[in-house]
Amino acid sequence: MIMSTAPSPVSFGEALRFWLKLGFISFGGPTGQIAIMHQELVERRRWISEKRFLHALNYCMVLPGPEAQQLATYIGWLMHRSWGGLVAGGLFVLPSVFILISLSWIYLAYGSLPLVAGIFYGIKPAVVAIVLAAAWRIGQRALKHPALWAVAAAAFVAIFAFSAPFPAIILAAGILGYLGGRFYPGIFSAQSSNHQDQGSYGPALIDDHTPTPAHARFSLRKLGAYVAAGLVLWALAIGALAAAFGWDGTLTQMGLFFSKAALLTFGGAYAVLPYVYQGAVENYHWLSAQQMIDGLALGETTPGPLIMVVAFVAFVGAWTQALFGGDALFWAGAAGALVATFFTFLPSFVFIFAGAPFIESTHGKLKFSAPLTGITAAVVGVIVNLALFFAWHVLWPEGSSGRFEWTSALIGAVAFVALFRYKAGIMPVIGACAIAGLAVTLLR
Repeated sequence: MIMSTAPSPVSFGEALRFWLKLGFISFGGPTGQIAIMHQELVERRRWISEKRFLHALNYCMVLPGPEAQQLATYIGWLMHRSWGGLVAGGLFVLPSVFILISLSWIYLAYGSLPLVAGIFYGIKPAVVAIVLAAAWRIGQRALKHPALWAVAAAAFVAIFAFSAPFPAIILAAGILGYLGGRFYPGIFSAQSSNHQDQGSYGPALIDDHTPTPAHARFSLRKLGAYVAAGLVLWALAIGALAAAFGWDGTLTQMGLFFSKAALLTFGGAYAVLPYVYQGAVENYHWLSAQQMIDGLALGETTPGPLIMVVAFVAFVGAWTQALFGGDALFWAGAAGALVATFFTFLPSFVFIFAGAPFIESTHGKLKFSAPLTGITAAVVGVIVNLALFFAWHVLWPEGSSGRFEWTSALIGAVAFVALFRYKAGIMPVIGACAIAGLAVTLLR
């Protein structure tokens, strides 16, 4: 039933409860997380219209960093000012931080656990299904013209077949969108003109034509203040670590290293994983290659952004180097994980608080939205590539010469049908797949 009136204003407390819930159910990588937010915020709660949701998403897609966490920060900021953004973005990350700290401790302290391995065996194909189903849903919303499908296909071929760098794909798509907006405005305004969200979901609290609130209006003074605040926070944190452990100390080096990694995460976590691997494994020797692979598996099967694998990397690095002595290995690991998390996500908050007011001033203006439309189409192709990359490593864990995981394929196929055909909830699907994986592992 379509509602004819906008929902009542949302209190800060109500929003806080939702963002906390989201932090615990945000499985499925960026596509799954964005799909959850769309379902909850656009379709069910109607806190924001689809047009405004996609306009914010377009901006987050072109930023370095985890786009789903940045989108949550953006919407929280738009609704409840800076504190709303801090709560939304922070709670998107914090549950996964503490879960990964706990799992990292179990991994290092107790070694291989068949029980945990069985649960992960079932969850991995479920996550593949979540990503594929969500990629299809996002593609349906974003690709409203054959030309945009062509852009997505070209981006997929560029990154899959030619390993084109993601920034180059984004730049080319943005230029194409700009030119398309000038010469073929009917195509590159498709996201704003062809959506049927108004007829599908009803009026939203932040609707297509809702005026930008006072706190979200652009000004150079606000831009400078947020950038300065971010730089000061970064300098204070690095200075404190250097004062306590020295410039060559492990935690200080982690702060510097993950600051650089945070600025290279164009295209999501997979795009930056080679950089993290090279630095953490080969240069700093914080962990082994096998431990890095295990950490990626943990990151893929816990809520929150996949880039949270940096918390595992830093936990293992600080633990193995016994930074606080042999009797405080857990606290050393926890300190490393928190340092990695802070320096990885600080830039994301700065990007939103500093840049979102300008983006809010551009919604409905084709000269700004057309390049973002082209970029979003290209990102759909990149996401499909990432989904296939993930599926390959789940179904052929030993590589192309190894055996095909028929059981994983069956679990994933059932999960996909449940999600796509029967619209099952993500948490029940993950729970059922975890039980199935545990049963298969115990029966072997």
